[in-house]
Amino acid sequence: MLLRRLEYLAALAREGHFGRAAEACHVTQPALSAGIRKLEQELGVQVVKRGQRFEGFTPEGMQVLHWAQRMLAERDSLDQTIAAMRGGLTGTLRIGAIPTALTVASQLTTPMREQHPLTTFSLLSMSSREIVRRLNDFDIDVGMTYVDGEPLGKVRVVPLYRERYHFLTPADGEHGAAESVTWEEAARAPLCLLTADMQNRRIIDGHLADTGIDSTVVVETDTVSALYAHVASMGLSSVVPHAWLPTFGVPEGLRVIPLPKPRRTHQVGLVLPGHGPESLLARALVEAARGIDLSG
Repeated sequence: MLLRRLEYLAALAREGHFGRAAEACHVTQPALSAGIRKLEQELGVQVVKRGQRFEGFTPEGMQVLHWAQRMLAERDSLDQTIAAMRGGLTGTLRIGAIPTALTVASQLTTPMREQHPLTTFSLLSMSSREIVRRLNDFDIDVGMTYVDGEPLGKVRVVPLYRERYHFLTPADGEHGAAESVTWEEAARAPLCLLTADMQNRRIIDGHLADTGIDSTVVVETDTVSALYAHVASMGLSSVVPHAWLPTFGVPEGLRVIPLPKPRRTHQVGLVLPGHGPESLLARALVEAARGIDLSG
């Protein structure tokens, strides 16, 4: 059984489309389809549901896919081990991060790159639920997400920092001259927040709901840059984590005011697969994280 055919299967699961899977594997679509058919012949089972387009995997195919993903992860781990033995860690570390943690990632990847100059990084924005799913499918090596909120399943957790919150608001607005803002005042302001599929939004919604006030969200967005832009252009306010400030700062015309510590606080950390091979690249990122005071 050639690993290349397993790569075709993993790409098809990831892309959900024969043409895009072929493009990701740098082969023609007929070549990819032929490779999967040969895999089915070797195994003696149908793996992919037949149709005009990709319609999913058979029950047997789901089992084959799981083992294919595991075997490819083992191959990558072996490559990293051999490279390290030759004198330097190489390869691409695939990181999935919630938007609120994306701005922190550079504080981990930069010292890791200094220690291992042959490494590269692929950093993608994901929801916390997608991070767990793609970790289990070996599509990413490590995630950055909340580690003490919603269930994460079988993962290994490395805590990084506990989130603190600030009120981002126009300097010439109602609260622009205030030295402090309560959660009640924040709940009454017209807001721009991340979308409801983001765990950060669900956490902030909970803090605002604790005030007993129905908040008004004027704009929802899935990017931090768009959130900042709408606060500035539409005169809105927002509740932002402290981890955004080193990267985005406080743009001209805006102010950031610390909010009181809420009744519940949430911790952001690294999550790694709880099963399968351990990535040397992910281990190097953990070592870099242990040398940095992200809370500070």
